[in-house]
Amino acid sequence: MNKTTETTSHAQQGPVDRIPVTLLTGFLGAGKTTLLNHWMHQPGMAGVAVLVNEFGEVGIDHHLVDTVSDQMLLLDSGCLCCTVQGDLVAAFRKLSDRMARREIAPISRVVIETTGLADPVPVLYTLMEEPFVCARYRCDTVIAAVSATQGLLQLDEHPESQRQVVAADRLLITKCDQASSIQREQLEAALKALNPQAEQVLVRNGIADLATLMASGGVYGRADVASSLQAWLGTEIARHGPSGLFALDENAIDLVNGDGHYLRTRRRSSHHSTRVRSFVITWDRPIAWLGFSLAMGNVLRAYAANLLRVKGLMRVAGDEAQPQVVQCVQDVAYPPVRLAAWPRDSAFDDGHSRLVFIVRDLAPEQESSIRALLSDFSSNMAALRVSATDWGLPTRCWLSQRVPIRSATDIEHEGWEIQARRFRLHGAGH
Repeated sequence: MNKTTETTSHAQQGPVDRIPVTLLTGFLGAGKTTLLNHWMHQPGMAGVAVLVNEFGEVGIDHHLVDTVSDQMLLLDSGCLCCTVQGDLVAAFRKLSDRMARREIAPISRVVIETTGLADPVPVLYTLMEEPFVCARYRCDTVIAAVSATQGLLQLDEHPESQRQVVAADRLLITKCDQASSIQREQLEAALKALNPQAEQVLVRNGIADLATLMASGGVYGRADVASSLQAWLGTEIARHGPSGLFALDENAIDLVNGDGHYLRTRRRSSHHSTRVRSFVITWDRPIAWLGFSLAMGNVLRAYAANLLRVKGLMRVAGDEAQPQVVQCVQDVAYPPVRLAAWPRDSAFDDGHSRLVFIVRDLAPEQESSIRALLSDFSSNMAALRVSATDWGLPTRCWLSQRVPIRSATDIEHEGWEIQARRFRLHGAGH
Protein backbone atom coordinates (compact mmCIF):
# COMPACT_ATOMS: atom_id res chain seq x y z
CA MET A 1 0.00 0.00 0.00
CA ASN A 2 1.30 3.45 -0.87
CA LYS A 3 1.37 5.51 2.30
CA THR A 4 2.16 8.79 0.60
CA THR A 5 -0.93 10.95 0.97
CA GLU A 6 -2.08 14.50 0.46
CA THR A 7 -3.63 16.30 3.44
CA THR A 8 -7.38 16.54 3.03
CA SER A 9 -9.43 16.50 6.22
CA HIS A 10 -9.63 18.06 9.66
CA ALA A 11 -8.70 16.27 12.86
CA GLN A 12 -11.22 14.68 15.13
CA GLN A 13 -10.40 14.96 18.81
CA GLY A 14 -11.64 12.45 21.34
CA PRO A 15 -11.74 12.49 25.12
CA VAL A 16 -8.47 13.42 26.81
CA ASP A 17 -7.01 11.36 29.68
CA ARG A 18 -3.30 12.02 29.81
CA ILE A 19 -2.66 14.97 27.55
CA PRO A 20 -1.36 13.85 24.13
CA VAL A 21 1.92 15.35 22.94
CA THR A 22 3.00 15.84 19.34
CA LEU A 23 6.74 16.15 18.73
CA LEU A 24 7.53 18.17 15.60
CA THR A 25 11.09 17.67 14.42
CA GLY A 26 13.02 18.11 11.20
CA PHE A 27 16.39 19.29 9.97
CA LEU A 28 17.44 22.89 9.33
CA GLY A 29 15.48 24.43 6.49
CA ALA A 30 12.82 21.73 6.40
CA GLY A 31 10.06 24.28 6.97
CA LYS A 32 8.90 23.37 10.48
CA THR A 33 8.37 26.97 11.53
CA THR A 34 6.43 27.78 8.35
CA LEU A 35 4.12 24.85 9.03
CA LEU A 36 3.74 25.83 12.66
CA ASN A 37 2.94 29.45 11.79
CA HIS A 38 0.09 28.23 9.61
CA TRP A 39 -1.25 25.76 12.15
CA MET A 40 -1.08 28.00 15.20
CA HIS A 41 -3.61 30.44 13.79
CA GLN A 42 -6.23 27.85 12.85
CA PRO A 43 -9.46 27.69 14.91
CA GLY A 44 -8.83 23.99 15.54
CA MET A 45 -5.80 24.90 17.67
CA ALA A 46 -7.97 26.10 20.56
CA GLY A 47 -6.75 24.41 23.72
CA VAL A 48 -3.40 23.41 22.22
CA ALA A 49 -0.16 24.52 23.87
CA VAL A 50 2.82 24.94 21.53
CA LEU A 51 6.32 24.85 23.04
CA VAL A 52 8.89 26.79 21.00
CA ASN A 53 12.40 28.08 21.68
CA GLU A 54 11.78 31.75 20.89
CA PHE A 55 8.62 33.77 20.32
CA GLY A 56 10.39 35.71 17.57
CA GLU A 57 10.57 32.61 15.41
CA VAL A 58 6.80 32.30 15.04
CA GLY A 59 4.49 34.92 13.57
CA ILE A 60 2.31 35.94 16.51
CA ASP A 61 2.31 39.75 16.42
CA HIS A 62 -1.05 40.12 14.70
CA HIS A 63 -2.65 37.24 16.56
CA LEU A 64 -1.77 38.07 20.17
CA VAL A 65 -4.77 38.29 22.51
CA ASP A 66 -3.24 38.16 25.98
CA THR A 67 0.09 37.77 27.76
CA VAL A 68 -0.28 35.10 30.44
CA SER A 69 3.35 35.47 31.53
CA ASP A 70 6.77 36.20 30.08
CA GLN A 71 6.81 32.65 28.73
CA MET A 72 3.14 32.24 27.71
CA LEU A 73 1.14 34.13 25.10
CA LEU A 74 -2.49 33.49 24.16
CA LEU A 75 -3.35 33.79 20.46
CA ASP A 76 -6.67 34.60 18.87
CA SER A 77 -7.07 30.99 17.75
CA GLY A 78 -7.09 29.88 21.39
CA CYS A 79 -3.61 28.42 20.98
CA LEU A 80 -1.23 28.97 23.90
CA CYS A 81 2.31 29.74 22.68
CA CYS A 82 5.01 28.97 25.25
CA THR A 83 8.80 29.26 25.26
CA VAL A 84 11.05 26.54 26.64
CA GLN A 85 14.00 28.09 28.43
CA GLY A 86 16.30 25.11 28.81
CA ASP A 87 14.26 22.72 30.93
CA LEU A 88 11.48 20.86 29.15
CA VAL A 89 10.25 19.29 32.38
CA ALA A 90 9.87 22.73 33.94
CA ALA A 91 7.77 23.81 30.95
CA PHE A 92 5.41 20.88 31.51
CA ARG A 93 5.21 21.69 35.22
CA LYS A 94 4.28 25.30 34.49
CA LEU A 95 1.51 24.20 32.16
CA SER A 96 0.10 21.79 34.73
CA ASP A 97 0.40 24.27 37.60
CA ARG A 98 -1.35 27.04 35.69
CA MET A 99 -4.13 24.69 34.65
CA ALA A 100 -4.54 23.59 38.28
CA ARG A 101 -4.79 27.23 39.41
CA ARG A 102 -7.18 27.95 36.51
CA GLU A 103 -4.91 30.66 35.17
CA ILE A 104 -5.21 29.06 31.74
CA ALA A 105 -7.95 26.96 30.16
CA PRO A 106 -7.57 23.17 30.14
CA ILE A 107 -5.08 21.99 27.52
CA SER A 108 -6.13 19.27 25.08
CA ARG A 109 -2.75 18.73 23.37
CA VAL A 110 0.87 19.89 23.56
CA VAL A 111 3.04 20.41 20.47
CA ILE A 112 6.82 20.57 20.91
CA GLU A 113 8.91 22.04 18.11
CA THR A 114 12.55 20.98 18.35
CA THR A 115 15.49 22.81 16.85
CA GLY A 116 16.72 21.73 13.43
CA LEU A 117 19.88 20.11 14.80
CA ALA A 118 18.13 18.41 17.72
CA ASP A 119 18.29 14.68 18.25
CA PRO A 120 14.67 13.80 19.15
CA VAL A 121 15.70 10.98 21.48
CA PRO A 122 16.38 13.15 24.59
CA VAL A 123 12.91 14.67 24.24
CA LEU A 124 11.43 11.19 23.93
CA TYR A 125 13.36 10.21 27.07
CA THR A 126 11.63 13.00 28.96
CA LEU A 127 8.20 12.04 27.67
CA MET A 128 8.77 8.37 28.46
CA GLU A 129 10.72 8.44 31.69
CA GLU A 130 10.26 11.60 33.77
CA PRO A 131 7.65 10.66 36.41
CA PHE A 132 5.82 13.99 36.56
CA VAL A 133 5.61 14.24 32.78
CA CYS A 134 4.56 10.69 31.91
CA ALA A 135 1.91 10.70 34.65
CA ARG A 136 0.16 13.65 32.98
CA TYR A 137 1.25 13.59 29.34
CA ARG A 138 1.75 10.90 26.69
CA CYS A 139 3.64 10.99 23.42
CA ASP A 140 1.00 10.60 20.74
CA THR A 141 2.79 11.42 17.49
CA VAL A 142 6.33 12.11 16.29
CA ILE A 143 6.37 14.14 13.07
CA ALA A 144 9.51 14.79 11.03
CA ALA A 145 9.59 17.40 8.28
CA VAL A 146 11.98 16.59 5.42
CA SER A 147 12.74 18.96 2.55
CA ALA A 148 12.03 17.54 -0.90
CA THR A 149 14.85 19.67 -2.31
CA GLN A 150 17.57 19.02 0.31
CA GLY A 151 16.39 15.94 2.19
CA LEU A 152 18.56 13.34 0.43
CA LEU A 153 21.73 15.32 0.96
CA GLN A 154 20.86 15.96 4.61
CA LEU A 155 20.18 12.27 5.22
CA ASP A 156 23.59 11.51 3.73
CA GLU A 157 25.61 14.11 5.61
CA HIS A 158 23.84 14.59 8.96
CA PRO A 159 23.15 11.75 11.43
CA GLU A 160 20.66 14.03 13.20
CA SER A 161 18.46 13.99 10.11
CA GLN A 162 18.53 10.20 10.03
CA ARG A 163 17.56 10.00 13.70
CA GLN A 164 14.67 12.39 13.16
CA VAL A 165 13.33 10.27 10.30
CA VAL A 166 13.72 6.94 12.07
CA ALA A 167 12.04 8.17 15.26
CA ALA A 168 8.99 9.54 13.42
CA ASP A 169 5.67 7.86 12.71
CA ARG A 170 4.64 10.57 10.23
CA LEU A 171 6.94 12.16 7.63
CA LEU A 172 6.08 15.50 6.03
CA ILE A 173 7.82 15.91 2.68
CA THR A 174 7.93 19.69 2.46
CA LYS A 175 8.68 22.05 -0.44
CA CYS A 176 7.16 19.66 -2.97
CA ASP A 177 6.23 22.71 -5.03
CA GLN A 178 9.95 23.53 -5.37
CA ALA A 179 11.18 20.01 -6.19
CA SER A 180 11.04 17.97 -9.36
CA SER A 181 9.04 14.76 -9.44
CA ILE A 182 12.32 12.82 -9.63
CA GLN A 183 13.65 14.51 -6.49
CA ARG A 184 10.45 13.79 -4.63
CA GLU A 185 10.29 10.15 -5.72
CA GLN A 186 13.92 9.58 -4.75
CA LEU A 187 13.28 11.03 -1.31
CA GLU A 188 10.09 8.99 -0.85
CA ALA A 189 12.01 5.80 -1.64
CA ALA A 190 14.86 6.69 0.71
CA LEU A 191 12.46 7.54 3.55
CA LYS A 192 10.56 4.30 3.02
CA ALA A 193 13.82 2.36 3.27
CA LEU A 194 14.73 4.08 6.54
CA ASN A 195 11.27 4.01 8.09
CA PRO A 196 8.86 1.75 6.17
CA GLN A 197 5.95 2.07 8.59
CA ALA A 198 5.82 5.88 8.66
CA GLU A 199 3.06 7.66 6.76
CA GLN A 200 4.39 10.10 4.15
CA VAL A 201 2.49 13.35 3.59
CA LEU A 202 3.28 15.68 0.68
CA VAL A 203 3.33 19.37 1.62
CA ARG A 204 3.14 22.20 -0.90
CA ASN A 205 3.62 25.92 -0.29
CA GLY A 206 4.26 25.35 3.42
CA ILE A 207 0.62 24.44 4.11
CA ALA A 208 -0.60 21.12 5.53
CA ASP A 209 -4.00 20.25 6.89
CA LEU A 210 -4.36 20.55 10.65
CA ALA A 211 -5.20 16.84 10.74
CA THR A 212 -1.56 16.16 9.93
CA LEU A 213 -0.59 17.70 13.25
CA MET A 214 -3.51 16.57 15.39
CA ALA A 215 -4.13 12.98 14.25
CA SER A 216 -2.70 10.21 16.39
CA GLY A 217 0.30 8.44 14.94
CA GLY A 218 1.37 4.84 14.69
CA VAL A 219 0.97 2.04 12.18
CA TYR A 220 -1.26 0.08 14.55
CA GLY A 221 -4.34 2.23 14.09
CA ARG A 222 -5.27 0.12 11.09
CA ALA A 223 -7.56 -2.85 11.41
CA ASP A 224 -5.32 -5.32 9.56
CA VAL A 225 -2.87 -6.24 12.32
CA ALA A 226 -0.82 -8.66 10.21
CA SER A 227 -0.41 -6.10 7.46
CA SER A 228 0.51 -3.47 10.03
CA LEU A 229 3.20 -5.66 11.57
CA GLN A 230 4.66 -6.43 8.17
CA ALA A 231 4.83 -2.73 7.38
CA TRP A 232 6.39 -2.03 10.77
CA LEU A 233 9.19 -4.57 10.42
CA GLY A 234 9.50 -4.55 6.64
CA THR A 235 8.13 -7.64 4.92
CA GLU A 236 11.24 -8.45 2.90
CA ILE A 237 13.59 -8.02 5.85
CA ALA A 238 11.42 -10.09 8.17
CA ARG A 239 10.99 -12.90 5.64
CA HIS A 240 14.43 -13.10 4.06
CA GLY A 241 16.78 -12.08 6.85
CA PRO A 242 19.75 -9.73 6.58
CA SER A 243 19.34 -8.81 2.92
CA GLY A 244 17.59 -5.46 3.33
CA LEU A 245 19.93 -2.54 2.74
CA PHE A 246 19.79 1.22 2.54
CA ALA A 247 23.16 2.49 1.34
CA LEU A 248 24.19 6.02 0.49
CA ASP A 249 27.29 6.04 -1.70
CA GLU A 250 29.01 8.77 -3.68
CA ASN A 251 26.76 8.61 -6.72
CA ALA A 252 23.52 6.82 -5.99
CA ILE A 253 21.00 5.49 -3.54
CA ASP A 254 20.68 1.72 -3.69
CA LEU A 255 17.53 0.25 -2.22
CA VAL A 256 17.78 -3.53 -2.03
CA ASN A 257 14.71 -5.57 -1.23
CA GLY A 258 14.63 -9.10 0.13
CA ASP A 259 14.54 -10.66 -3.33
CA GLY A 260 17.76 -8.93 -4.35
CA HIS A 261 16.08 -6.50 -6.75
CA TYR A 262 17.63 -3.06 -7.01
CA LEU A 263 16.04 0.35 -7.35
CA ARG A 264 18.83 2.73 -8.24
CA THR A 265 18.36 6.49 -8.36
CA ARG A 266 20.98 9.12 -9.05
CA ARG A 267 21.72 11.98 -6.74
CA ARG A 268 24.34 14.66 -6.17
CA SER A 269 27.75 13.46 -5.10
CA SER A 270 28.79 13.99 -1.49
CA HIS A 271 32.14 14.04 0.25
CA HIS A 272 30.63 12.75 3.51
CA SER A 273 29.01 9.42 2.70
CA THR A 274 27.12 7.68 5.50
CA ARG A 275 26.21 4.03 5.41
CA VAL A 276 22.86 3.02 6.86
CA ARG A 277 21.87 -0.62 6.59
CA SER A 278 19.75 -3.24 8.27
CA PHE A 279 20.23 -6.78 9.44
CA VAL A 280 18.02 -9.34 11.16
CA ILE A 281 18.63 -11.79 13.99
CA THR A 282 16.28 -14.78 14.15
CA TRP A 283 15.71 -17.30 16.95
CA ASP A 284 13.93 -20.57 16.17
CA ARG A 285 13.47 -21.47 19.85
CA PRO A 286 11.63 -19.62 22.65
CA ILE A 287 13.84 -17.18 24.51
CA ALA A 288 14.36 -16.63 28.24
CA TRP A 289 12.80 -13.19 28.56
CA LEU A 290 14.89 -11.83 31.44
CA GLY A 291 18.11 -13.22 29.99
CA PHE A 292 17.27 -11.66 26.63
CA SER A 293 16.44 -8.34 28.32
CA LEU A 294 19.83 -8.26 30.04
CA ALA A 295 21.68 -9.13 26.83
CA MET A 296 19.72 -6.57 24.82
CA GLY A 297 20.41 -3.91 27.44
CA ASN A 298 24.13 -4.52 27.06
CA VAL A 299 23.80 -4.23 23.27
CA LEU A 300 21.98 -0.91 23.54
CA ARG A 301 24.52 0.44 25.99
CA ALA A 302 27.52 -0.60 23.91
CA TYR A 303 26.25 0.43 20.46
CA ALA A 304 23.75 3.24 21.09
CA ALA A 305 25.57 5.60 18.75
CA ASN A 306 25.18 3.13 15.87
CA LEU A 307 21.63 1.93 16.50
CA LEU A 308 19.04 4.02 14.71
CA ARG A 309 16.23 1.62 15.58
CA VAL A 310 15.67 -1.95 16.75
CA LYS A 311 12.26 -3.59 16.51
CA GLY A 312 10.81 -7.05 16.44
CA LEU A 313 8.56 -9.80 17.76
CA MET A 314 9.87 -12.23 20.36
CA ARG A 315 8.66 -15.72 21.29
CA VAL A 316 9.06 -15.98 25.05
CA ALA A 317 9.54 -19.27 26.87
CA GLY A 318 6.44 -20.09 28.89
CA ASP A 319 4.24 -17.80 26.80
CA GLU A 320 4.95 -18.97 23.27
CA ALA A 321 1.47 -18.24 21.91
CA GLN A 322 1.59 -14.51 22.62
CA PRO A 323 4.54 -12.64 21.05
CA GLN A 324 6.20 -9.70 22.73
CA VAL A 325 6.60 -6.58 20.60
CA VAL A 326 9.86 -4.78 21.41
CA GLN A 327 11.38 -1.63 19.98
CA CYS A 328 14.32 0.62 20.80
CA VAL A 329 15.81 3.87 19.52
CA GLN A 330 19.52 4.23 20.26
CA ASP A 331 19.72 3.28 23.96
CA VAL A 332 16.02 3.88 24.68
CA ALA A 333 14.01 0.70 25.21
CA TYR A 334 10.25 1.19 24.91
CA PRO A 335 8.07 -0.84 27.28
CA PRO A 336 7.16 -4.14 25.59
CA VAL A 337 3.66 -5.00 24.46
CA ARG A 338 2.23 -8.52 24.40
CA LEU A 339 -0.04 -9.37 21.47
CA ALA A 340 -2.95 -11.74 21.98
CA ALA A 341 -1.67 -14.09 19.24
CA TRP A 342 0.85 -14.39 16.44
CA PRO A 343 -0.42 -12.82 13.22
CA ARG A 344 -1.48 -15.35 10.63
CA ASP A 345 -0.73 -15.34 6.90
CA SER A 346 2.22 -13.02 7.38
CA ALA A 347 5.99 -13.04 7.60
CA PHE A 348 5.66 -14.20 11.21
CA ASP A 349 3.53 -17.29 10.67
CA ASP A 350 6.48 -19.55 11.53
CA GLY A 351 6.42 -18.24 15.12
CA HIS A 352 10.14 -17.42 15.14
CA SER A 353 11.54 -14.47 17.06
CA ARG A 354 13.02 -11.75 14.86
CA LEU A 355 14.77 -8.48 15.60
CA VAL A 356 15.41 -5.96 12.84
CA PHE A 357 18.41 -3.68 13.43
CA ILE A 358 18.62 -0.42 11.45
CA VAL A 359 22.19 0.77 12.01
CA ARG A 360 24.55 3.51 10.93
CA ASP A 361 28.32 3.09 10.47
CA LEU A 362 28.33 -0.30 12.19
CA ALA A 363 31.45 -2.28 11.32
CA PRO A 364 31.14 -6.00 10.46
CA GLU A 365 33.00 -6.97 13.62
CA GLN A 366 30.54 -4.89 15.66
CA GLU A 367 27.61 -6.70 14.07
CA SER A 368 29.33 -9.98 14.92
CA SER A 369 29.68 -8.80 18.51
CA ILE A 370 25.96 -7.98 18.69
CA ARG A 371 25.06 -11.39 17.30
CA ALA A 372 27.35 -13.03 19.85
CA LEU A 373 25.82 -11.09 22.75
CA LEU A 374 22.35 -12.18 21.66
CA SER A 375 23.22 -15.80 20.93
CA ASP A 376 23.71 -17.06 24.48
CA PHE A 377 21.42 -15.64 27.17
CA SER A 378 21.80 -15.95 30.90
CA SER A 379 19.06 -17.82 32.71
CA ASN A 380 16.23 -15.70 34.05
CA MET A 381 17.44 -16.05 37.65
CA ALA A 382 21.03 -15.19 36.72
CA ALA A 383 19.82 -12.17 34.77
CA LEU A 384 17.85 -10.94 37.78
CA ARG A 385 20.92 -11.22 40.01
CA VAL A 386 23.13 -9.33 37.57
CA SER A 387 20.60 -6.61 36.85
CA ALA A 388 19.74 -6.02 40.51
CA THR A 389 22.66 -3.61 40.88
CA ASP A 390 22.77 -2.34 37.30
CA TRP A 391 20.47 0.67 37.57
CA GLY A 392 21.67 2.11 34.27
CA LEU A 393 20.59 -0.89 32.20
CA PRO A 394 18.61 0.53 29.25
CA THR A 395 16.17 -2.40 29.30
CA ARG A 396 15.45 -2.27 33.04
CA CYS A 397 11.80 -1.58 32.25
CA TRP A 398 11.68 -4.97 30.50
CA LEU A 399 12.86 -6.70 33.69
CA SER A 400 10.52 -5.03 36.15
CA GLN A 401 7.36 -4.29 34.19
CA ARG A 402 4.51 -6.75 34.08
CA VAL A 403 3.42 -6.94 30.46
CA PRO A 404 -0.39 -7.05 30.13
CA ILE A 405 -2.20 -8.24 27.04
CA ARG A 406 -3.01 -5.14 25.03
CA SER A 407 -4.52 -4.43 21.69
CA ALA A 408 -2.11 -3.74 18.85
CA THR A 409 -3.26 -0.12 18.75
CA ASP A 410 -1.37 0.48 22.00
CA ILE A 411 2.05 -0.35 20.60
CA GLU A 412 2.89 3.19 19.54
CA HIS A 413 0.62 5.14 21.86
CA GLU A 414 1.27 3.45 25.19
CA GLY A 415 4.96 2.82 24.62
CA TRP A 416 6.25 6.03 26.12
CA GLU A 417 6.80 5.39 29.84
CA ILE A 418 10.00 4.02 31.29
CA GLN A 419 12.33 4.97 34.14
CA ALA A 420 12.94 8.41 35.62
CA ARG A 421 15.55 10.71 34.16
CA ARG A 422 15.62 14.38 33.24
CA PHE A 423 16.80 15.75 29.92
CA ARG A 424 17.01 19.21 28.48
CA LEU A 425 16.46 20.83 25.12
CA HIS A 426 19.61 22.45 23.78
CA GLY A 427 20.35 24.75 20.90
CA ALA A 428 18.40 27.25 18.90
CA GLY A 429 17.58 27.91 15.30
CA HIS A 430 15.79 25.89 12.63
